Amino acid sequence: MGLLENKIAIVTGAASGLGAASAMRFAAEGAAVMAVDVRGPKAAETAAAINEAGGHALSFAADVSMAEDVEAMVAETVAQFGGLDVLFSNAGTLRPGTAVELSVEDWDYVMGVNVRSVFLGAKYAVPAMEARGGGSIINTASISGLHGDGGAVVYAASKAAVINLTRALATDHAAAGIRVNAICPGTIATPPVLRMMSDPEVMAVNVNAHLLGRLGRPEEIAAAALWLASDESSFVTGEHLVVDGGLRAKSPLGTLADPRPAHRR
Repeated sequence: MGLLENKIAIVTGAASGLGAASAMRFAAEGAAVMAVDVRGPKAAETAAAINEAGGHALSFAADVSMAEDVEAMVAETVAQFGGLDVLFSNAGTLRPGTAVELSVEDWDYVMGVNVRSVFLGAKYAVPAMEARGGGSIINTASISGLHGDGGAVVYAASKAAVINLTRALATDHAAAGIRVNAICPGTIATPPVLRMMSDPEVMAVNVNAHLLGRLGRPEEIAAAALWLASDESSFVTGEHLVVDGGLRAKSPLGTLADPRPAHRR
């Protein structure tokens, strides 16, 4: 029996990357999955891949920063599958820039996709989960929410907001049997990240920043999301799980901080 047998899950941002990998892993572990993305045809491709592999999935096109879309997303999931047990609010976006460089429009856009969507997801998912006796909400934050990122002011601010919003949601809904946690990935080899790191020197710097000497894989974040979605993490709520290949653990001085001479450069 899979870890999510007989569970019903929504995964947002399911068109590619972390969302697609998580939707497929949830389905492989027995969940019926609603794959959601603003790119409807791409979400449909994820659902089709799940069904071809023997799983059970449908797709739904939604802009998760819009209340009416999120309300409809949850309603359609309940109508099609009979309830809701897991919400993985994974959709996110990035616009680079300092406070001086970033436009007000880009600030509002990123905060809408990254933060408002988490609020809206909980707003409409919680009543559906209460009807089932509880559930699990997982929110995608980032290690960027744990420290100041240069040149990405709105991304860092939005992911910090997701972490504390996660704590607040966990506090509000624990009595209803709903656990709420966040995942803070390091640098994951998704298509957008690989495009941004097409320069070999940029890629080398980012790879070397991780103690494990590589970027993360979407499937590794999916495994973390699965654990938080399942009863294996039944005593975990209000937390942010860092999955970053040792990026935050590494000294800003790099290997010079290692006292073993053989490791010095």
